[in-house]
Amino acid sequence: MSHTQLECINCGHLQLDDAINLSCLQCSAPLQVKYTDKESGHPTGIESLTPVHNETEIITLGEGNTPVVHLLKVGDVIGLDNLFAKLEFMNPTGSFKDRGSSMMLTMAKEHGVTNLVEDSSGNAGASVAAYAAKANIKAHIFAPSSTPQPKIEQIKIYGATCHLIEGSRNETTKAAMKFAKTNHIPYLSHSLSPYFIEGNTSFLRELVAQLRGKLPDHIVIPVGNGALLLGIMKSLHDDLNILPKQFLPRIHCVQSENVNPIVRAFKSLTKITDQLSKPTIAGGIAVSEPPRIHQVLCALESTGGQAISVSEDSIVKWHKILPSVEGLDLEPTSAAAVAGVELLVQSGYIKPKDRVLIPITGSGLKHVEI
Repeated sequence: MSHTQLECINCGHLQLDDAINLSCLQCSAPLQVKYTDKESGHPTGIESLTPVHNETEIITLGEGNTPVVHLLKVGDVIGLDNLFAKLEFMNPTGSFKDRGSSMMLTMAKEHGVTNLVEDSSGNAGASVAAYAAKANIKAHIFAPSSTPQPKIEQIKIYGATCHLIEGSRNETTKAAMKFAKTNHIPYLSHSLSPYFIEGNTSFLRELVAQLRGKLPDHIVIPVGNGALLLGIMKSLHDDLNILPKQFLPRIHCVQSENVNPIVRAFKSLTKITDQLSKPTIAGGIAVSEPPRIHQVLCALESTGGQAISVSEDSIVKWHKILPSVEGLDLEPTSAAAVAGVELLVQSGYIKPKDRVLIPITGSGLKHVEI
């Protein structure tokens, strides 16, 4: 059994694992799970580490083990021979967020949480609501009033209380934090919880097995808070660090031109503010102030990846093309990743013979017609 602590990503301070603590007690920076007794030299490099104790009941709805498919027709259009998608919308609530929710709610249950507050643009809120129901934890989910109605209804059907907030995604976060403090309820933000990030490490472990040990040359990810990207990077660090750097995939971040704080920081542009953001159809990545932005930037740098913005028109284009040629009904957020691949190919960062993987992060069934 692995012993774990929480490590500050900024100052390195170690503190006891606790589902309620979301920031460093010394400098207030975000935390990550640290395995203090991890043995070196894994024979295969893909053993699963977990902060969950042997006696802990895992809160699961059967998440994970999502298929990988070859996007032949889209690859032909873009100019790629080896374009693949991992169908994360086949998780129980229709998005990759179920990986993180399973781990976060398992640890919350272990630490005696009976009520929680979470804020989300939709997918994470629905996922946390579902896993909270499984764990017998009362959930208050805050979401922007602009959230698609199918996502709002999904949050409610799991028995959570849905609080709709007028204004931006950032204003929704502020309202959730205020409600949690006023009502003395733990604020378990998926964007801050180190256990939510840890849950997403399973993505890459599965991918290694599905691709028979041969990682793709590029993984192109739509990024809001960066939970999936950081989960992949943590898995590379914890599980696959025996691989030479030249065999590791380049991790690329895709954002909408209308909300792109990570892209602007990557290019050393003036920090975008919440007021400068514009509405985007890719609501899942409409995060103007991601709390782990510096972690994301470090991840991109360490793999030689890019951070790029795509237009609203290109997102709409691929949101319509994927269902008609590949039979995949995906959310606009995932369509942004496809648009990103197209741009990376056109820019020369991805070559025609490279192996490229896109996570289809959420289902198009949750969205109204664009």
